[in-house]
Amino acid sequence: MKFSAILLCLILPIASAVQESSDSLLRTEEIRIRDPFIYADSDTQLYYMYAQMDNRLGGRGDDSKPKGVEVYISSDLEHWQHPKTVLLIPEEFWARNMVWAPEMHEYNGKYYIFTTLTSSEFLEGQSKPRDEEFWPEMHKRGTQIFVSESPLGPFQPFENKAHTPEDWMALDGTLYVEDGIPYMIFCHEWVQVVDGTIDYVRLEKDLSGPVGEPKKMFAASDGEWVSRREWKVTDGCYMYKTMEGTLLMIWSSDGEKGYAEGYAVAIAESESGRLEGPWVQQEELLFKNQGGHGMIFRTFDDRLMLSLHAPNGPRGDERLRLIEIEDTGSSLRKK
Repeated sequence: MKFSAILLCLILPIASAVQESSDSLLRTEEIRIRDPFIYADSDTQLYYMYAQMDNRLGGRGDDSKPKGVEVYISSDLEHWQHPKTVLLIPEEFWARNMVWAPEMHEYNGKYYIFTTLTSSEFLEGQSKPRDEEFWPEMHKRGTQIFVSESPLGPFQPFENKAHTPEDWMALDGTLYVEDGIPYMIFCHEWVQVVDGTIDYVRLEKDLSGPVGEPKKMFAASDGEWVSRREWKVTDGCYMYKTMEGTLLMIWSSDGEKGYAEGYAVAIAESESGRLEGPWVQQEELLFKNQGGHGMIFRTFDDRLMLSLHAPNGPRGDERLRLIEIEDTGSSLRKK
């Protein structure tokens, strides 16, 4: 039996379940979620929304609770099947204190989860860059890629280590393919470098590991709207090429109103149309109403959609927010 047929056998029961009475499903407003990532599967006409387990279980920083990624499935982006586990982090793993920002990408016939893992252990031989009392601890943190034959998992690691440098605090990795070569774009944590950056690194053909060293794309301070305080956040990078070939990146940080009220989605543009840049920040924010960590997908009726979480706080109030946007050729804007 071909893989596509096997996958269809796996999916059909789920499709039937999604068509059940809405009374047995979850509504969007019932699902607490940060960093929502939606994969639109054209073969099954179903939407897969990936989320960290901690959104639901409240296990942030608690090693004793299950850690991993789960998926909600919908046919209409309003009603969702109860979550199914697709990635479970083993107890004996390099990091399982926190799991953040899972993304799921199909690439060359396989499925890959990019997710951020944080360990309860600290980075060896590194001290905080600032002595302020509020400064977070320097935990081991990185983005790791897991692979599966199905968007439903189970997803397995290539190795027991992150794809980002072991001595970096890194997060929020995403996939981009340029000239047939896969790359991971990710954030270098402000906790370690003060002025957070966004970097990219080449990946092996099967995404099993990095090739070479990361290269910096830009820093949070390049955004004039970003908070004027010394430490500056980079979050939630996601790549998009417009219908005219302009290479854009959406990314998040916080402005003068702080990390809850000031959290927003900005647009950076590559002047060369390539990852190497140079990257410039567009003046207009794509979203500036207490939400962020966005990604972009097309609905089955061909609408271009921005997915993000809003508000950014207080903790527990985060929900999926979908905003229809327009590709202008040179940029993106709300429709």
